[in-house]
Amino acid sequence: MATSPRHFLDLASHETAYLRHLLELTGRVKAGEFGGRPLEGRTLAMIFRKSSTRTRVSTEAGMAQLGGHALMISDRDSQMARGETVADTAKVLSRYVDGILIRAFGHDEVVELAREASIPVINGLTDLLHPCQVMADLFTAAEEFGEDPAALRVAWIGDGNNMANSWLNAARRFGFPLRLACPPEYGPDPEILCRARSAVDVELVRSPAEAAAGAHIVTTDVWASMGQEDEQRAREVAFAGYQVDEAVMDRADPSAIFLHCLPAHRGEEVTAGVIDGPRSRVFDEAENRLHVIKAILLDLIG
Repeated sequence: MATSPRHFLDLASHETAYLRHLLELTGRVKAGEFGGRPLEGRTLAMIFRKSSTRTRVSTEAGMAQLGGHALMISDRDSQMARGETVADTAKVLSRYVDGILIRAFGHDEVVELAREASIPVINGLTDLLHPCQVMADLFTAAEEFGEDPAALRVAWIGDGNNMANSWLNAARRFGFPLRLACPPEYGPDPEILCRARSAVDVELVRSPAEAAAGAHIVTTDVWASMGQEDEQRAREVAFAGYQVDEAVMDRADPSAIFLHCLPAHRGEEVTAGVIDGPRSRVFDEAENRLHVIKAILLDLIG
């Protein structure tokens, strides 16, 4: 079994063997192998500087199901919102709890929290990365295809956001080809893209149909993420033509599935016919957020 690192901030900082270990552990969790209360007496602080449904509920439910306890700290309740430093917060929470999950805007804040904490820190989402979600996506793909991730072809269509960056890190670690179709001004992080390209077959294209050709997984996200609401109208113009519709899915492999991290805006980045259709696995994907976070919690603080 792989040695557990202290934090789970991004896929790129872990060896592939460890990520495979987490996926295998997720399967065991979902199969019900961890009965009883393996996290009895363990407490997780959850810092949410952004609103959340899946991350909060899956983490809180996961801790409860494993016998532990999760404490919700919203931005309006946290002293961080009133100017307390990240370092001071990390040092104080390290005296109280066994782990921290944080959902933030800036990735640097999460990195600093992990650097200053003496307990495990889990990245629940930043503007740069969303590693827990892409692990759930990879597990969903494994359930569907029963293959190693390296055997799959993945198409990302839409904004080059935290999910696109996380797919790039996943491609780099697992070795699968990835095509991203993004508008010219909305590509992924250049450094993450460059590192992935140096290790695996990654291509940035402009046509969704080109990206989807032969793909086993077609995935997307909203055009305007949290904190970008004032850009909604401009993004609607820029992303015209980047919708995942039935024609795009028809370009994919006949066995292809559609994934979306949710929440979704039907009629914008995806049609209702695709997300609610037979090739969609978005609710299996959402369920797997629970099993993935339980595996991470068991590995880091169990």
